[in-house]
Amino acid sequence: MSEWAAKRFWTETTVTEHPEGFGVALDGRAVKTPAKAALTVPTRAYAEAIAAEWDAQDGAIQPHTMPVTRSANAAIDKVAHQHPEVVTHVCEFGGTDLLCYRAEAPTELVELQAAKWDPLLEWAAQTYGAELKVTTGILPVDQPADHLARLETEVANLDPFALAALHDLVGITGSLVLGLAVTRGRLSAEEAWEISRLDEDWQIAQWGDDEEAAEIAAHKREALCDAARIWTLTER
Repeated sequence: MSEWAAKRFWTETTVTEHPEGFGVALDGRAVKTPAKAALTVPTRAYAEAIAAEWDAQDGAIQPHTMPVTRSANAAIDKVAHQHPEVVTHVCEFGGTDLLCYRAEAPTELVELQAAKWDPLLEWAAQTYGAELKVTTGILPVDQPADHLARLETEVANLDPFALAALHDLVGITGSLVLGLAVTRGRLSAEEAWEISRLDEDWQIAQWGDDEEAAEIAAHKREALCDAARIWTLTER
């Protein structure tokens, strides 16, 4: 996309409204996706967030500072054209959900996992009728196909913009249950992050932190919060 390499060339950033949804214009010229499709999103709030990202650019355009724009581009150029494949990919996390794989020892970590993770598995069972099995170690456990299918139905009903946001929520946490919990307001992004990092944070408490690992974790945490914010922007 030539815009990504360009410097700021516009003065005014505005939100536009048309029958298909909402867009963003730079000096009256509509912003397009990298594939040259119309950048049209489902809500005004979503378009306003994109406009704010463009308006904040000063000098060379910095894509890493524009998570909402990037998510919209992905939804339009990729997810909309591969919806079933993205649904399958997201739902595969349910079959290997982080919350289902527990430590065998030490007792302190085992109890901590149970205290933090069990209530969320119970929530998934009550909310979606999906009861997932818990195991110890790394050997895979086969989850009930009909229960996974109930989660897949929930995911498959999402539009491309919501699905793009959920994709990131699930991929970053390694848990379909955590991703869905954020979308339903059961957890905040910060809570989901802390719960997904339970094992890592316990290890850090025992042995100390690694500077490089901490930097990577900080980027992931920010991306998770961005994904949660983008989800709310898709809500009509």
